[in-house]
Amino acid sequence: MSQIGYVETQRVVLFTEDDPLRLRGGDTLGPVEVAYETYGELSPERDNAIFVCHALTGDAHAAGLHLGAKKRGWWDNLIGRGKAIDTDRFFVISANLLGGCRGTTGPQSINPATGAPYGLDFPMIEMADLVTVHRRLVEHLGIDRLYAAVGGSLGGMQVLQWVIDAPGQIERAVLAAASSQLTAENIAFSAVAREAIMSDPDFHEGRYAEHGVVPARGLKVARMMAHITYVSDQSLAHKFGRRRIGAAPTFGVDYEVESYLHHQGDSFLQRFDALSYLYLSRLLDYFDPFAEPANLARLREAVTAFRVLSFDSDWRFDTRQSERMVAVLRQCGLQVEFDEIASPHGHDSFLLEPPGYHEAIAAFLDRPTSDVRR
Repeated sequence: MSQIGYVETQRVVLFTEDDPLRLRGGDTLGPVEVAYETYGELSPERDNAIFVCHALTGDAHAAGLHLGAKKRGWWDNLIGRGKAIDTDRFFVISANLLGGCRGTTGPQSINPATGAPYGLDFPMIEMADLVTVHRRLVEHLGIDRLYAAVGGSLGGMQVLQWVIDAPGQIERAVLAAASSQLTAENIAFSAVAREAIMSDPDFHEGRYAEHGVVPARGLKVARMMAHITYVSDQSLAHKFGRRRIGAAPTFGVDYEVESYLHHQGDSFLQRFDALSYLYLSRLLDYFDPFAEPANLARLREAVTAFRVLSFDSDWRFDTRQSERMVAVLRQCGLQVEFDEIASPHGHDSFLLEPPGYHEAIAAFLDRPTSDVRR
C-alpha cells in the first residue's frame, strides 16, 4: 500500500444567478461554487467512480497532502493505492458540502443581493440540497453512474439521501456510523452547542465577520462538548485516566483530559466557521427520510446494494440506529449487509482503522457486480 502524493483542491461554479440551485425548501441560491478533490484516474468507460461524502466538520481534502502542509487528508488511511478504496482501480471524488466553509458556498459566502456575507440570511438547507449539488458535480465530471458512494456519520446520511433521490445512480453504498433519524439525545447535544455559539457576545446575530470578530468562545465550547460525544469513555480513560497537570487545586486546566479538550477546541477555531456549524448541525436534526412515504417508494425502485457498519462503542450514533436503517432498507427489498465492528474509539471509529472495518469496505467494493445485484 502507498499513500497519495501531493493533491490540489479544485473549484467549480455549478449553479449561477441565471441557473440557480433550487432548494428543497423553496428558496434559490446562486452562484454556488464547490470545492472538490479527485484521486486516481477515471476509466475510459467512466464506470469506476466512487464519491466520498464527509461528516459534519470535514472538507474536500480526504486524502493525500497539500503542498506545504503536514496533515494528510481526513480519510487518507482508507483511500490510496492498495487501500480499501484503491486508487489504482477507482476514480475517487471528495467534495466540500453545501453550507460548508472550506471552499463551497455557505453562510460566509457573498450574497450577490447585498455584496456582504449571507450570515443568517443564508437559506435553511436540507440533506437533499447537499445531494443535488453532489449530483451536479458528478454531471460536471461527465459521470452518469457511480460505482459506489461511501460516507461516515453525516456522510453516510448523504449517501442514503442520494439513493432516495436518484435510485438508479449508485451501484453500491457504504454507510458507516450513520443514522436515518437523530435521537432526542443527539438533538439535545446540538442544541446546547448552537446555544453556546449564538450566546457568545461576538456572535452579533451572525454578522460577526462584518465586525472583524468570530464567536470564538462559543464555538470552542461547542466543539469541546461535541468532541466528548465522538469518543468513548474507554478511549478517554486509556489516553488520560485521571492524570493531573499540576498539584494545586484550581478552576483552570488541571487534568490532562481538560487540556486535550481545550486543544481540540482551539484547533477547531482555525479551520471551521460558526455559521456553518449552526446550519449543518440543524440540517442533521431535521433529517428523517423514512417518515415520507414517497421516499420509501423511491427506495423500492433502487438497484443499490448497501453495506452498513456500526461500532460497538459509538454511543452518539449507536448500533440501534444502524439496525433501524437496515430494517427499513430490507423492507424496501434492497440487498443490505450489516456488521457491528468492535472498536474502543467511539463515533470517531469511522475515521480510524479498527480491525475488520477497512476489510469489510474493501470486500464489498471488490465483489463482482453480478453478486452485488442479486
